[in-house]
This record gives sequence, C-alpha cells and structure tokens, in this order.
Amino acid sequence: MCGRYATTRSNADLSTFFEAVDVAEPLRVSWNVAPTDPVPLIRMSTRAHASEQESGAEKGRVLDTARWGLVPHWAADLRGGARMINARAETVATLRSFAPSFAKRRCLVPADGWFEWVRDGKQKQPFYMTPRDGKPLAFAGLWSAWGPESVLTCSVVTTAALGGLARVHDRMPLILPAERWADWLAGGGDPEELLRPLSESDLEAIEVRPVGPEVGNVRNNGPELLERRPEVTLF
Repeated sequence: MCGRYATTRSNADLSTFFEAVDVAEPLRVSWNVAPTDPVPLIRMSTRAHASEQESGAEKGRVLDTARWGLVPHWAADLRGGARMINARAETVATLRSFAPSFAKRRCLVPADGWFEWVRDGKQKQPFYMTPRDGKPLAFAGLWSAWGPESVLTCSVVTTAALGGLARVHDRMPLILPAERWADWLAGGGDPEELLRPLSESDLEAIEVRPVGPEVGNVRNNGPELLERRPEVTLF
C-alpha cells in the first residue's frame, strides 16, 4: 500500500511540470502526507474562455487540491475516506467504490516519493522511495466529488511491487511515465494497458533510502525526515 508520501513542490512548479492550469489553493508543503490530508492532483476539467477573442469551453489539465481518501458520491459522510486512500489495480475497474471514477475521473497524484516500513525483529525500519534524478513522480489516481459542496477526494492506485521494491513491501503505487499521462487522464481505454506497471528497468531509477523512525509520527513534518541513515542497509 501507499500510506505516507512526500509532496513539496509549489503550485508554479507542478503546473509547469504537468502543463496544467493552476486552480488549486496554495499548496501545503508536506514531507509526511497522511490520510485525509489535502494533496495536489492533476485532473481534466472543462474551462470556459473569458476573453473576447475566444469563446465556448475546452477540456484541459488543471492542478487542483483534494482530500486524500476517496469518498464515493453515495457515501453518508466523509469519514470513510481514511480507509479509501488506495485502490488496488486488480479490482479498481470493478469495485462499486472505485469503478465509476476509474471509468471517467482519473487523475495524476504528484509526489516526491513514498514511505514503507520493513519489520526488523521488534523494530520497524522505514524506507523512502524516490527518483534518483529528483524529478516528481506521477502516481495513478482517481478522484470523486462528494456532497453539496462537491468536496474533492482522491485515491492512489497501487499494484504489485516489482524488482528491488518488493523487498520493502508487496505493494507500490502505480507510477505513470509522462508518455502515459494523456491516456490515463482521458477516461475510457483498455484497463489492462492503463494499469500496466513500470518495467523493472524503469524501477531501477528509484532509490530505496533508509530513513529515521520519526516519520512514523504524523506530527513530524520536515526535510530531515528524508535524510538517509547510512548505518542501515536493505537486508
């Protein structure tokens, strides 16, 4: 699963990187995102032209903000979102909670990297997975609007871990390279192709970094959480 991650880019950085119009609130930098936190996402939206030279509306990418933990429109309240932060690739197209969003409300969830824990005896050692080149990741995501105020909520799609990442956890976020963003955001399409994981060679570009136990406390939130612990090795 993906239960904690980091997202520290500004509105300007993300809107430029993903070629999206910024309609989000000022983003909150977080090195320790937890369920129900507000997070950035990239989705498709219809925008009306305001200038005299242009008229009508067009659909394009927007940078928006959502509550992490998807809440279906039929839910009684928002509380169930904390259990809906992840959607499994194996069932996302068929489960009642996720299937409508998978069909037509897909998004990209920008991240710097994500955390997982490995049990070592009585201790749990956290690891941080992040691109070696320092560029943002794009997690495959879903979004939904809940209630009369259309509160945006979202989930991260997860898949079976591959390569060295399987030594940390048996699940990982479904990561989408730039050439797959348009198809993912478009809606429709072949589920098998849309949910195809990265190749193992592509995953070699992701560093697995041991970090300190402080990340386990959601009240801790700073760049020091991402610092490598050189005395720890992965098995």
